[in-house]
Amino acid sequence: MSLYTQLFYSKEVDVMFSDSEAIAQMLRVEVALAEAQANKGLFSKAISETIKANCVTSEIDIDKLKIEIALGGNAAIPLVKQLTQIVKKKDTEAAKFIHLGATSQDIVDTAMVLQIHEYIVWLDYKINLLEEQLIALTIKHRETIMIGRTLLQQAKPTTFGFKTAGWLAAVTRSKQRLQEIQKRVLVVQLGGAVGNGNTNISTEIQEEFARLLDLAPSFTWHSHRDNLAEIASVLGILSGSLGKIAKDISLLMQTEVAEVFEGAADGKGGSSTMPHKRNPVTCAAILANTNRLPHLVATILSAMPQEQERSAGLWHSEWEVLTEIMQLTAGSAEKSIALIEGLEVDENRMLANLELTKGLIYAENLALALAQKIGKSAAHEWIENACKKAIQEKKHLKEVVLEMNIEIADLDSLLDPKKSIGLSLELIDQVVKKYQ
Repeated sequence: MSLYTQLFYSKEVDVMFSDSEAIAQMLRVEVALAEAQANKGLFSKAISETIKANCVTSEIDIDKLKIEIALGGNAAIPLVKQLTQIVKKKDTEAAKFIHLGATSQDIVDTAMVLQIHEYIVWLDYKINLLEEQLIALTIKHRETIMIGRTLLQQAKPTTFGFKTAGWLAAVTRSKQRLQEIQKRVLVVQLGGAVGNGNTNISTEIQEEFARLLDLAPSFTWHSHRDNLAEIASVLGILSGSLGKIAKDISLLMQTEVAEVFEGAADGKGGSSTMPHKRNPVTCAAILANTNRLPHLVATILSAMPQEQERSAGLWHSEWEVLTEIMQLTAGSAEKSIALIEGLEVDENRMLANLELTKGLIYAENLALALAQKIGKSAAHEWIENACKKAIQEKKHLKEVVLEMNIEIADLDSLLDPKKSIGLSLELIDQVVKKYQ
């Protein structure tokens, strides 16, 4: 276990991908194979029942298995050997029918899909929680005025609810992607040696095998890995969206900004040398995960051009990488929920920060109003000159406009932040109503 396990990962998902759970899923696949073959008349159901009764994780010597994986090249080969010996001690005849007609990759791939299935259910639940939090946050701060920033500079007013609505919409799009890909990802792998089946793996057995595992039947994908590349990419996108939330919040936590903060807790966000610090530690963990994900996704993508019917190396390169992608995304999802749950918003500081530029943030309003009288180009030039003068003389933009005798109707209204947020409220409502 890493020192940083609790910082980057999810305990629940770590259990999901533990050694014992991986073995349990492979044994589940072997049971389904035996049951499917028995149900379709290849051998008696009594034999499949015997195999099932002995497919118990606690009976497997995991330490021995790990040693033998290095010799066999994958976990299924030594697992089948151990399972065969376990069953043979109870029923010599039943032991003859273990793993009948299947190849190692059938077992490893299908077991991974079962883990992915369990993971998707978990992640969908977490995304729903995060959506609910973001909906509530967006509604609460629908009209909370703040400055919008572009290229890290103050640009023009918006609302905090508009910002959070963007976070919400992005998370929901990833949820939709996750739902859409399930029909392509949650499929069995059962093709035998080169993927084209054999006398022990008929189409009927493949379909029964899929039914027993609550997955869909599929054309062999031994060396066609687009399904795994797709879920890796979707998780990479989700991670990026969670990272966007963390990046925004960490920037808003800067001392000079101080508009939004992670929830406070004893011992959280402190410095080893500076007692005054309140560091964005949750954001930092999410951003660290987000930074790692694209390179891991790239590994899965680069493993796609697998040679012929079975790959030497590229298939093997997927195993730990795909698991790491799921674990890191899970960690980010959990931490994002905690981040939003404890978020502190300083509305007064947001209003105070609107005054930092002495009215420059309303320059677009003035230029658009003036353009109706003298045209866009001329209006832009006039207001640009007024802004330069305001900066040089350290005056408020309104004062300079009056000094320059620039005639703009309803000047005070154009300098009102509540009237400078464009379509923020309408756009927020468009997002929120989808959840109501």
